[in-house]
Amino acid sequence: MRLTGFPLTGTQLARAALSLILLSAAAQGQEGSTDSDNLYRAEIVLLERLVEPEAVEERMGGRTPEPTPELERKLWVVGEDGTPQTTMNLVPRERMSLRSAAERLERSGRYRVLMTAAWRQAYPPDFKGEPMQIAVGDWLAAAGEREIQGTLTIERMRFLHVTAKLHHWQEAPAPSVVRDSAGTLETPGSQPRSQSVNRADAAIASGSGAGLDPTAPIPSGTLRPLELVTWIHETRRMRSEEIHFLDSPTIGLLVFFKRIEDAGSLAGQPSAQALP
Repeated sequence: MRLTGFPLTGTQLARAALSLILLSAAAQGQEGSTDSDNLYRAEIVLLERLVEPEAVEERMGGRTPEPTPELERKLWVVGEDGTPQTTMNLVPRERMSLRSAAERLERSGRYRVLMTAAWRQAYPPDFKGEPMQIAVGDWLAAAGEREIQGTLTIERMRFLHVTAKLHHWQEAPAPSVVRDSAGTLETPGSQPRSQSVNRADAAIASGSGAGLDPTAPIPSGTLRPLELVTWIHETRRMRSEEIHFLDSPTIGLLVFFKRIEDAGSLAGQPSAQALP
């Protein structure tokens, strides 16, 4: 028995080929639209609350968090000469949704805006961002560092999450060396010093350091000349188009995300530095 098929006509073959082409294009379009479907504008405003250090009830001088490392990704890092660095393609401040909020806070006389930054980025599900370095505020000459340092990390699970690790430092008062009942030398409230400094202390304690006053100030550079004022160590879940405020007694961070529905509308938007 011979089976007879149903041969396609030339028109039917053309239609079938066209359908395959359209399906393939649609699939490629879906793959290529992943980033544009998850595109957001992220906005950050970092503020300093104008309060006297002695008015801060939270005493953190005894804490010694790890110093912020030099990172490849820099959100806003201001050098000694005041020149800022950023690896982000920042958008103009006048386009920021947080602009009016930052201006109101500054006009209140209770806050100083240290940094504003806004940029576009795709945050697809399960996105794991790298920490971005921040260094702003006054220059602490004795330490050779900015007073406010830290990192900002953005991730996305079901929601966007921001992890802020920001430290507000001040120059530490110079401690004095005192002799305890055992004859050893201690510095009240200080951290362990280097081996070379301990040898110098031992020389003084044994009397070989003739002419040295055991109550004299420790020479400059023997202790880390920074004291922690306050910090922000927080991970916060972010909802789109809601303003979130993370704060400590002396610093505050405004965070805002807005989903970009029409990615093409921002194409060609110029980058800009983000100093206030």
